[in-house]
Amino acid sequence: MEKNKSIDHQLRATWQAVAKMYNEQAAKHDSTMATAFVMLNIDLENGTPSTALGPLMGMEPTSLSRILKNMEDKGAICREKNPKDGRGVIIKLTEYGKEMREVSKGHVIQFNDKIREHVNEEELNIFFKVTSTINKLITDKEIYDSVNEAV
Repeated sequence: MEKNKSIDHQLRATWQAVAKMYNEQAAKHDSTMATAFVMLNIDLENGTPSTALGPLMGMEPTSLSRILKNMEDKGAICREKNPKDGRGVIIKLTEYGKEMREVSKGHVIQFNDKIREHVNEEELNIFFKVTSTINKLITDKEIYDSVNEAV
């Protein structure tokens, strides 16, 4: 199969380009795309339990722990005891973290606005339908037949 006709190649190449673009922007603020992604997923008002962040973003606990430590060292987040569960921790953005979250949010909005200038609503709806279908097929384990799977 030709690379340019392979769905997974197009997804991977596009995501790598997007990630590179976001990392270049984040670097201007001494940050990373992963850090920005975490900031955008922390509830502004109440914070977010640390145990909920990983699954929310599809991130492994060890990767998330490293990012949270780095964010704490930079003063972007603070950890508070979870009032509903004394064993748990709530991650909250500091004022600096909230400022950086707004910067990140601005970059995401700018990206989306620029794409919408070049891709009409019907095309976007088709794109979202296709990606949603791919995710559902993967989640429902409908891509590979486990009985006939090659070893």
